[in-house]
Amino acid sequence: MSKANKRTSNNTFDFNNSSDTREWLELRDPDDGHRWLFDVSFLTSSWTCIFLEGCKGVLTEDSSELVQGCCSYGAHFADENDVHEVSEHAKKLTSSQWQFKPIGDKKGFLKVNRKDSTKMTRLVDGACIFLNRTNFPTGPGCALHQAAIQFGDNPIAWKPDVCWQLPLRREDVLHDDETVTTFFKEWSRKDWGVGGEEFHWWCTESNDAFVGKVPVYIGLKDEIIEMIGDHLYYELKFTLDRRKKFALPHPALRNRS
Repeated sequence: MSKANKRTSNNTFDFNNSSDTREWLELRDPDDGHRWLFDVSFLTSSWTCIFLEGCKGVLTEDSSELVQGCCSYGAHFADENDVHEVSEHAKKLTSSQWQFKPIGDKKGFLKVNRKDSTKMTRLVDGACIFLNRTNFPTGPGCALHQAAIQFGDNPIAWKPDVCWQLPLRREDVLHDDETVTTFFKEWSRKDWGVGGEEFHWWCTESNDAFVGKVPVYIGLKDEIIEMIGDHLYYELKFTLDRRKKFALPHPALRNRS
């Protein structure tokens, strides 16, 4: 398991939000016996990324016309290895692939928060420095993602961890007996912190984004494997293949009129 967004907490995970009831699946990692709880309602749902197809962005009002998706605030890096991997791939970008390469070459793509030393991508004109805009020849989208495809690579290897993982989230919860339970779920508003509540729109709570042709656990297979490992993924898939028709629907689908 090489990459994962995770937060270790002493808090008990809240199952009791009645307005957001969903189904969970418990599995033990066949490699080490680690306890996992998977959000079945999300993983078997039809959620799909609708960037360029109706995404309203994550600003305080509908920003569809900006075509920024969830890139408006830049990407926070998981660790130094995450920074290093992006740095190595950014060096490969040409001016025809990256709209803001001149700024990146001059100032760097990295911004460091002085308060807590948090590292994130620099913002240019109100969004991530790697986001090519609508007036760029490549069309709007992440320069790293677009270039990876041009090179025949998987974008997972090129992009900041949080960018390719969204909207998947791994959260480790430390219990009083020092055991750990890992929740594998969707990224919700609260996971963005206080600012998440200010979003005009967020894709995993809106039925707009639940229009995929395949369930999440199939459509995001590569991302899930990268986050939980091959063995556990195929055990998960084996179970969900048989359970998907009977799973409790995602709250966004239950709210669909």
